Amino acid sequence: MFVKICGITTQEAADAAVEAGADFIGFLFAESKRKISPADAASIAETIPVTVKKVGVFVNETLENMKRTAEIVGLDVIQLHGEEPSEVAEQLPYEIIKAFPATKEALQKLNNYPCHYFLLDTPSNKRRGGNGITFDWSLLDTLQVDRSKMILAGGLTPENVNDGINKVAPAGVDVSSGVETDGKKDITKINLFIANAKQTKEG
Repeated sequence: MFVKICGITTQEAADAAVEAGADFIGFLFAESKRKISPADAASIAETIPVTVKKVGVFVNETLENMKRTAEIVGLDVIQLHGEEPSEVAEQLPYEIIKAFPATKEALQKLNNYPCHYFLLDTPSNKRRGGNGITFDWSLLDTLQVDRSKMILAGGLTPENVNDGINKVAPAGVDVSSGVETDGKKDITKINLFIANAKQTKEG
């Protein structure tokens, strides 16, 4: 079971996530209270070991800006969190995570999208992700997809991540607001989330 800690904005939070065993560190380059500049992300990324993948999260960004940011930061993975068509993913020379809202309509598009992983998040009419709300996991019960490519997100916390993994059986989990206190990354919660995620029966 791999774990992605997203919305990293400080060296302290990055260090804590790496030390606790995070497999992916996510930097958000879209409008959000967790948005970070490419320069600041690059400074943090320099300290992240090569065994931990650095993910850049973008929402409907241009190919040129995504490539430029990826080069500045040294990204390993690009996460497309908007309405990006498959042509965009095909033109990016990086591993791709494609986020989909957990709706019946969106879930039907999963198998045809060219990506290394697909991330299932709680639908939102406002800013995407980081809303701290779970979706109805039973929507995935009959979903015919490759679970080895599935990342579960949306409202996960140290308290419910074990339940989510056991019910959905994803390859990995993603968290941002669920390991925060008063809008800032909480070291204790990061440690607990990763420990709980990695002790589930799936790994």
